[in-house]
Amino acid sequence: MLTRRKILSSGLAVGLGGFLCPPAGRAAAPDESLKESLMESDLVYLTPLRSDGSESRCQAEIWFTYDGTDLFVVTASDAWRAEAVRRGLADARIWVGDLGNWKRTDGRYRQFPAVETRASFVDDREMQKTVLDLFGDKYPLSWIRWGPKFRNGLADGSRVMLRYQPA
Repeated sequence: MLTRRKILSSGLAVGLGGFLCPPAGRAAAPDESLKESLMESDLVYLTPLRSDGSESRCQAEIWFTYDGTDLFVVTASDAWRAEAVRRGLADARIWVGDLGNWKRTDGRYRQFPAVETRASFVDDREMQKTVLDLFGDKYPLSWIRWGPKFRNGLADGSRVMLRYQPA
């Protein structure tokens, strides 16, 4: 069966050049490894960047989806991720991989491939629907419970969708 995930994975190799970058002092991982990380990881680790470029103390592991160009997350409208963007702190660093709760990783997620991004709100309802469909494809069992919460939250304003574009 041909799914969005399979279609996206076939086109990722073209778009990955320059998209993901290694953390400071690390060699870049092979493109195939980066592609695999984006397609297989259930989580990314995310932190907004302060205006001086340093990382915020606010970090988290979070569900995401990737459309072949940008990463998307859905979060509570009052979450620090959303608040940072509202305050003009749209730059963020994202590590791709899954070790569970970030506080229990002892910083090991920092060894994953990283990407510097610029966040913006996604208000377009058609785009939101498309991205929510990608979430459903990526997390099919969990989506039975969380899909309606994400959709209803976007509709009533209690949740927002953020797009993280490569910097």
